[in-house]
Amino acid sequence: MRKSGILLPITSLPGKYGIGTLGREAYKFADFLARAGQGAWQILPLGPTSYGDSPYFSFSSNAGNPYLIDLELLCEDGLLKPGEADELDWGSDPSRVDYGLIYKHRFRLLRLAAERGWERDRQKVEAFTAANAWLPDYALFMALKRRFGMKSWIEWPDEDARMRRPEALEKYRAELAEDIRLFTYAQYLFFEQWNALREYVHSLGIEIIGDMPIYVALDSADVWSDPQSFLLDERNVPTVVAGVPPDYFSADGQLWGNPIYNWERMKADGYGWWIRRIEGAKKLYDVIRIDHFRGFDSYWAIPYGETTAKNGEWRTGPGIGLVGVLRDWFHDTRFIAEDLGYLTESVTQLVRDSGFPGMKVLEFAFDSREPSDYLPHTYTPNCVCYVGTHDNETAMQWWKKINRDDARFARRYLGLNSREGVNWGLIRGGMSSVAELFVAQMADFLGLGAEARINEPGKLGGNWSWRLTEGQLTEELCDKIYEYTKMYGRLNPKSWRGNK
Repeated sequence: MRKSGILLPITSLPGKYGIGTLGREAYKFADFLARAGQGAWQILPLGPTSYGDSPYFSFSSNAGNPYLIDLELLCEDGLLKPGEADELDWGSDPSRVDYGLIYKHRFRLLRLAAERGWERDRQKVEAFTAANAWLPDYALFMALKRRFGMKSWIEWPDEDARMRRPEALEKYRAELAEDIRLFTYAQYLFFEQWNALREYVHSLGIEIIGDMPIYVALDSADVWSDPQSFLLDERNVPTVVAGVPPDYFSADGQLWGNPIYNWERMKADGYGWWIRRIEGAKKLYDVIRIDHFRGFDSYWAIPYGETTAKNGEWRTGPGIGLVGVLRDWFHDTRFIAEDLGYLTESVTQLVRDSGFPGMKVLEFAFDSREPSDYLPHTYTPNCVCYVGTHDNETAMQWWKKINRDDARFARRYLGLNSREGVNWGLIRGGMSSVAELFVAQMADFLGLGAEARINEPGKLGGNWSWRLTEGQLTEELCDKIYEYTKMYGRLNPKSWRGNK
């Protein structure tokens, strides 16, 4: 069924406590999507963020981000008192997230909530813990990070804790019981709020598209608790890490630093690690977009300790052996293959063999020097069309930088004009394509520029911080999105307007 959706991270929702959350504004945005005829809400990874605030570098691939727990809902639940959140400084600019202030204040309030709610909710928390086998290791991991000044676990001064020797773990479980309760209870609260929001979103006929990074962060409970699944040495230090090689855009390539999987070991047990990971993702998302899907075919391995990605090598990934297991095991789950960038024939073949829809990005389509697979007339229905992704410029930012020949080509191809607006012309071009799903960033519907870019790869600081502000989501905008969506046969059947 043809469908369209909007990409907006939870963190980008408006609200008075410094960052978007799972509370009232999330429900209001879901209502906006429904009134606008949309059938999908695409978000970014929901895990707890680490250094750099990137949702793609999380302390856990299963946990939820405590920053997203809504404080007003905690007040309604009696876990916080009126005024306890209001008296704290959440920043002076409602259009930006100040992660320093969020880090400073959020856990102080969550600790109060845990102290007040632990005994009251003990049975529910115990049932939640029993249903989530990853939780005890995650809570202990975070408690240990606090004990050791939030250093990466490979730098912890206690070698026994770093190497997970049983006597050390038993000692710290006793010593750090209070922090373990805090991180356990925070996860209980997150999933209580998330499940309620997700149920409401579903009631509107909207599905949630989530992003699953192909790699996990080195500084994560995933790697610390299961080092055998990664290429680490005898001291649990990585031997190689992930990235991409130098290209036209970057002379040094991109050094991501994620540990590489021990694919041989994973294959030996039938890829159980991946099956568990997808099961975790299904608790969050309805459709799972696999980031850097090409890494399943071949991946760039860089010796640990290198300062750039230049000196890596291509290695063969698990290919259809893993992808086929995931496709067949989760036959009722839909995936999207993020197949952007330079693709070899073997990567293209893997996407075809998987049956997963790939991605088409209109901002990549209008290179007047050569034919492009991203032009809408080349699409097949089994794809997802984007104006741009969270890693790209907003449509208006892109248009300001596009060269004259490419702009002329885009105008001719899509009939772009100043009366409609370039952003709306791109949206029309994507919506009118045969792609079964069309997605645009919220900033592109709003016609915003560089100030609303979500992420600029390779840039340190300033990413992941853009937020909507009160009053930007007008009824006039909602009506316009609805009319475009209706015109191209993508309306959500449960839209509140019916067949207006």
